Amino acid sequence: MFKEFRDFISKGNVLDLAVAVIIGAAFGKIVTSFVNDILMPPIGILMGGVDFKDLSVVLKDAVGDVPAVTLNYGMFVQNVIDFLIIAFCVFVIVKVANNLSKKNEEAPAAPPAPTKDQELLTEIRDLLKERK
Repeated sequence: MFKEFRDFISKGNVLDLAVAVIIGAAFGKIVTSFVNDILMPPIGILMGGVDFKDLSVVLKDAVGDVPAVTLNYGMFVQNVIDFLIIAFCVFVIVKVANNLSKKNEEAPAAPPAPTKDQELLTEIRDLLKERK
């Protein structure tokens, strides 16, 4: 069983997938930081000093020790922007990869021209067909 597991892990696709997941997680953190720390503060200032993290609708007020129930749509907006940036980056990467793979594929070669022997044999065949 250990040998089978080792063989499974050593396959290239599994290792490639593991690397992609690790890099994707790190890229997600970078994009989240970009949106939260660089992109949203200027947008908030342009909208009159709004902090998107604080945008929410109170569904039920706090009562005693029970906290208020809120709909945090500001955080949702930030997460949607995160998603759009990551989706656009993935789109660009896939587009570049597709273009590179198209360039690597060679155009199908035209069939080679018939040799003199083949041309003569074709003429003989055609003449024999005409005699029938």
